Amino acid sequence: MTTPHDTTPQYPFTAVVGMDDLRLALLLNAVSPAVGGVLVRGEKGTAKSTAVRALSALMPAVDVVAGCRFACAPAAPDPGCPDGPHGTGGAEERPTRMVELPVGASEDRLVGALDIERALSEGVKAFEPGLLADAHRGILYVDEVNLLHDHLVDLLLDAAAMGASYVEREGVSVRHAARFLLVGTMNPEEGELRPQLLDRFGLTVEVAASREPGLRVEVVRRRLAYDADPAGFAARWADEEDALRRRIAAARALLPDVALGDAALRQIAATCAAFEVDGMRADIVMARTATALAAWAGRTEVAEEDVRQAALLALPHRRRRNPFDAPGLDEDKLDRTLEEFGADQDPGGDDDPEPEPEGPDDGPGGGGPDGGGCPPQEGGPDGSVAAPELPHQQEREAPKEEPAAPAQDEEAGQPQEPAGQDAPGAGGEAAAVGATEPFRTRRLDVPGLGEGADGRRSRARTAHGRTTGARRPHGALGKLHLAATVQAAAPHQRVRGRSGPGLVVRRDDLREAVREGREGNLVLFVVDASGSMAARKRMSAVKGAVLSLLLDAYQRRDKIGMITFRGTGAELALPPTSSVEAGAARLEQLPTGGRTPLSEGLLRAHEVLRVERMRDASRRPLVVVVTDGRATGGPEPVVRAARAARLLAGAGTASVVVDCEAGPVRLGLAGELARELQGTAITLDELRADSVSALVRTVQGNRKAA
Repeated sequence: MTTPHDTTPQYPFTAVVGMDDLRLALLLNAVSPAVGGVLVRGEKGTAKSTAVRALSALMPAVDVVAGCRFACAPAAPDPGCPDGPHGTGGAEERPTRMVELPVGASEDRLVGALDIERALSEGVKAFEPGLLADAHRGILYVDEVNLLHDHLVDLLLDAAAMGASYVEREGVSVRHAARFLLVGTMNPEEGELRPQLLDRFGLTVEVAASREPGLRVEVVRRRLAYDADPAGFAARWADEEDALRRRIAAARALLPDVALGDAALRQIAATCAAFEVDGMRADIVMARTATALAAWAGRTEVAEEDVRQAALLALPHRRRRNPFDAPGLDEDKLDRTLEEFGADQDPGGDDDPEPEPEGPDDGPGGGGPDGGGCPPQEGGPDGSVAAPELPHQQEREAPKEEPAAPAQDEEAGQPQEPAGQDAPGAGGEAAAVGATEPFRTRRLDVPGLGEGADGRRSRARTAHGRTTGARRPHGALGKLHLAATVQAAAPHQRVRGRSGPGLVVRRDDLREAVREGREGNLVLFVVDASGSMAARKRMSAVKGAVLSLLLDAYQRRDKIGMITFRGTGAELALPPTSSVEAGAARLEQLPTGGRTPLSEGLLRAHEVLRVERMRDASRRPLVVVVTDGRATGGPEPVVRAARAARLLAGAGTASVVVDCEAGPVRLGLAGELARELQGTAITLDELRADSVSALVRTVQGNRKAA
């Protein structure tokens, strides 16, 4: 859907309170679309979408060929445009479009659809453009971009890389230009982006709600005023909007004259090397961003402060090595790198900062000490109280190291636990310990053939993958199975009066391909945090194994949840979510100690899965129980644990037990639990993908025939 059809005025960009970095990043892309777009990360309710939607009103209008559905430029129309070739027809001016891509959009809605029936019977490429065609030379906005299905992400990556969209259906293809400014918003709590798509965003910005009461009051005051009278509120900010629009146009005009000197280039290259970013895209984006910053400030030469600000916007999302790393930069390290490589500049060069030219500080978006050059917030035209400036957003504080707890090693080969208590040293709570280094794990599959969301874990019928058969389409035709369609139509050609070379195809002849790929599952971790697991080295290894499984779940596009049990009950430490990063954070803070209420953990898992089945019946669960198999606490703990395990097995839940028992004498309790669950037991060593002592393991439920 596109926003220009809505008659309600957008919330003015200049009325947005605070969020200096976000406004600056959006304005830089308005000045230089080659920067590559913006990814906005932040908690819910921080006006991310409001600011992004307000940007479209500031973008200059574009000239398009009259009647062209693909927004071809009159001066240089696309030679492969499906509506071409374009002659010397008229041109028209239209506002820059902002096209919104819904998270649940279909592939045809994104790239467009071909009428396969007409293509087969008439040889006509009847093409209905999609959202990528609408967004050409405009803005493509994806709210909750981290929740996009993988196949849509793949299409976005292809279009962003090639500047064109290709639609192919069984040998019939259409191509059109698709160059757009990609802007996405996301809440990190709901999951992370694939690294390939993350790298396609030129800049990234972290936003958070201010804790300053005065600023929060101003946000509420302006929002209520807008809701009460959108047109009147927009009119009160019209002068500021016009001034900012003129400044964007002036910066665009100045941009070709901005010089990026060798000294600035050395600083850019040195910074990217110092932070060990992959590839060369970061260097290019930093260079374009620094140039746009200089043009925005009214200068014709890139200065060191431009390089610094460009690094803060272009590098945080590119320096992550795994999904558990928090985005951000060490600003002290950045300053040292810039100083080291800035000292080699020629004497009498641009070491001293140039004075700001007249104009930018006085108009909307004037330059400030934060290097932003963002619209001022004080003294709005509606007589509102001046909004205080946001302090510079500091890098996320690193987790504090927990003090070392006394060693609580269990006796190796303990035949059984003393009645009424757990392992030695388990009477109280032990401080959380760190995890060992994660490793690559074996793939644990859910048996059978599912129909869940696209992913990379278990076999499933999906829209993508290898073709395994054909069927009549249900609703709109998806992927055509050409051979099956021809086979269905061939016997009727004489009856239908076929006289030419074309095949007479009817709707009933069409067959769509049945494909088999892989799906993402709900992986529910049930982690034993009792005293019997509290030995420091042992618990570190257990946490390392769970961390490795979390990383595997991230790579396979699963949802995850985590239940921990200790003491007298079980806790849902992490409700099912796509945020593997949140799971890693919960795991890091996990304390240990107390008895082992195994039955409570399994019963809690059964209840969580019952609720999730009602929410998303197509996503199949996989329960991973991480325990040594002991059960203590309460009446008949072993009997209750066995009953709880059979309850999960009776619901058809696939499960695997990661056996954490240590010592030369093993009781095999985890294996007994796996048999009750009708699942599989593997040791920590067998969990490793590079283990040579284990056979290839999958979760094969040795279920009895019903």
